[in-house]
Amino acid sequence: MQLSKTWWYFLMATIFVFTACDDDDDDEDLNGNWVELGAFEGIPRTDAVAFVIGDYAYVGTGYNGEEDERLRDFWRYDAVNDTWREVASLPAEAAARNGAVAFSSNGKGYVGTGYDGENKLKDFWEFNPAEGGDGQWTRIDDFPGTARYSAIAFGLEQNGYVGTGYDGNRLKDFYKYDAASGSWSQIMSIGGSKRRDAAVFVIDGKAYVFTGVDNSEYVTDAWMYDPQADTWTEKREITSGTNDDESYDDDYSLAGTNVVAFSMGGLGYISTGGQGYAGNTTWEYNPITDFWEEKSNFEGSSRSDAVAFAINNTPYVATGNSSGYYFDDVWTFYPDEEQNDND
Repeated sequence: MQLSKTWWYFLMATIFVFTACDDDDDDEDLNGNWVELGAFEGIPRTDAVAFVIGDYAYVGTGYNGEEDERLRDFWRYDAVNDTWREVASLPAEAAARNGAVAFSSNGKGYVGTGYDGENKLKDFWEFNPAEGGDGQWTRIDDFPGTARYSAIAFGLEQNGYVGTGYDGNRLKDFYKYDAASGSWSQIMSIGGSKRRDAAVFVIDGKAYVFTGVDNSEYVTDAWMYDPQADTWTEKREITSGTNDDESYDDDYSLAGTNVVAFSMGGLGYISTGGQGYAGNTTWEYNPITDFWEEKSNFEGSSRSDAVAFAINNTPYVATGNSSGYYFDDVWTFYPDEEQNDND
């Protein structure tokens, strides 16, 4: 017996309603609470950099498409008072740029590489917050690899590390900066795929690299760097259908680009960015189990190319862009709290 069209439409609508309710329940089960803070006081921007020295974070450079302007200004964030103050900009001889990298070491910040609208860059600059009221920038030796943008950087054991990115070719090489001697040296390249627009966080003295794109495909291999041994160790892939462990929920994919990454409490996190252009999903990584767990979505506007940093084990996500809109909002994340849309 054939169902009437009216009954068929009713049945389909009922299934849709129940499915939608189930999806909402799944979202509500996710843990983690995002809380908006005071706005970043600089120009809204995307593709900026951030580094942390002591109790302060520094955010600068980037691109504002509304004005078609690349930037060289820097701002210091005081987390205790939730306030921003402008500090010394990159010097005039340093090109305004986006797509640069940054790290901190021995009480100083380091910024280099990037794109100035015409040229890929390889110059590097050191920021000393103790010089003058607003700090001072000094040029150091150029990055020894090819000029590039969309690379990644991290600090480990008083050294800085820079690698991957794009110089006309996607890259996988890595270099170490010894802040004590002021010298660069090449280290072992990351295994697996070349990549640009990847993400990295540091947990217990080791760096974890995820995501990125190569050959127009999102890369799925993930790697851990041990500075003591100068070795890269492959971790679980970050896409579905690649793991045989029955305890591993691999029905998701974390592959994508332009996410932010941060760590706290011995765990790592990635958020925003992703596949397509702008996203809001958030994932927590446990280095002991090598498993990921989904957390509550980022509560600001979906975005890519934001910045993230952590001060005293508290994370912050700021700036970024989506569909030609440039952001200046700032958010913090409490991974073990229930989501509260009203805070």
